[in-house]
Amino acid sequence: MLKINNLTKRYEDKKLALDNISINVKSKEIFVLLGANGAGKSTTINLICGFIQPTKGEIFVSGIDAINEPLKAKEKIAYVSENVHLYNNFTGYENLKFFSKLSGKNYSKKELENILRDIGLQESFIHKPVGTYSKGMRQKTGIAIAIVKDADLVLMDEPFSGLDPKAANDFQKLILKMRDSGKAILMSTHNIFRAKILADHVGIMKDGELVITRKKDEFEFEDLENLYIDYMEGNV
Repeated sequence: MLKINNLTKRYEDKKLALDNISINVKSKEIFVLLGANGAGKSTTINLICGFIQPTKGEIFVSGIDAINEPLKAKEKIAYVSENVHLYNNFTGYENLKFFSKLSGKNYSKKELENILRDIGLQESFIHKPVGTYSKGMRQKTGIAIAIVKDADLVLMDEPFSGLDPKAANDFQKLILKMRDSGKAILMSTHNIFRAKILADHVGIMKDGELVITRKKDEFEFEDLENLYIDYMEGNV
C-alpha cells in the first residue's frame, strides 16, 4: 500500500529535515513512527500527502507515484491529523456527508448515520454541531471520514494527543478495526504504550533519520521504552 524509497527533504536554508528514509506498509499493517518533536515524523506524513515536495526519493501509494501523480495518489489516502479540522457549524452527519461527496462517494442518510454510530459517536450528537464535540468525538468523526473515503492508506499524525484514557481506548479500537478491514496505516506518536499495542512495525526517528525499526513481538514494552530513551539521549 505504501512504499517509500530513500526519501529526503532539505529546505532552502539547507536544513536537512528528512535524511534518506525507506518505509514499507502493507495492507492490514500499522507502522508507528516514534520520535521527539522535530524528528521528521510530521515531515514524512506531509510529504506523502503532497503538502510539501521532497528533495529526492520515491513515494508510491497503491502502486501510484505520489510525487509525479499527486492527485491520483491522494484518492487513495485518508489523513487524520492531531486536531481534526471540521466545520464547527455543521453537524457530525453534515460534515460526513460533505466530505463523502468531496471523495466522490454517494451514501444514503441512513448509511452515514450508521457509520457514525459504528465509530461510537453518541446518538444524541449525530445531528448536533461539531462545535459542541469533545476532542475524542472530533477524532472519531475524523475516522468516520476516512471510512467513507474508503482509502487504501490512512495517515495519522499524533492522533492520541490530548485524549483522556477512555477516549484513547475507544480510538485505539477504531484504529485496529480499520486495520483489520484491510487498510494500511502509518501513524506518528509520542505514546510508547499505544505504539506497543497497535504497531506491527515501529520505527524510531531522530534528527530526520529513521534510526531503527522493529517488528511486533521483537520487544516488550520496557524494551521499547528503554530503546527509545537511549536513542533520544544519544546513548546508542
